[in-house]
Amino acid sequence: MTAPAADRAEAPPQRSYPTDEELLARVLVPYKPHCKYLKAAAVTSEAGLSSARCEFVIPESCYIDDTGHLNSVEVNIAYNQMMYYLVAKSVKEGLLTGFETWTLDDFRRHQLPDILIARFASNFRRPVNPRAFSGEMEFRSVSRRAPGGGSPFLHAETSYRYRDADGGRCDGEATLAFVNIP
Repeated sequence: MTAPAADRAEAPPQRSYPTDEELLARVLVPYKPHCKYLKAAAVTSEAGLSSARCEFVIPESCYIDDTGHLNSVEVNIAYNQMMYYLVAKSVKEGLLTGFETWTLDDFRRHQLPDILIARFASNFRRPVNPRAFSGEMEFRSVSRRAPGGGSPFLHAETSYRYRDADGGRCDGEATLAFVNIP
């Protein structure tokens, strides 16, 4: 027997946000002009977690002759840009558990010195064309920790994947630590 609709707890609605061009430009300020790979990012949120679907263009590698495929350094740079945008948009819209008290000024202050990749793993399934590819990232969990009574930090588990129009594929997981937080 199914409970009447009024008695059932309803899941919070999924919310979606198209690319915020002004915010994207601000998030990419720390990057050199030829290393701004993220071109668009649509964010969705549900139940205190958020995710992004992104578009990337890497006209040429910033550090090596053309390899003809997305390489591990570019995977990491693209992940950083995708993650920074997702956190900033989540802060702006109040989407992500653990960041309820943050403002965009807090994000800017913490962006480079206090958002750390504690673990980063990539699986290259098929070569990805760096000239035009899509990416997805999701926060799987965010928790506040204070090991041994030390300074609190936010611990986040994330996953990501990249694809191109020709079936190229790369995916992986990353663990983040947000340190020096209130």
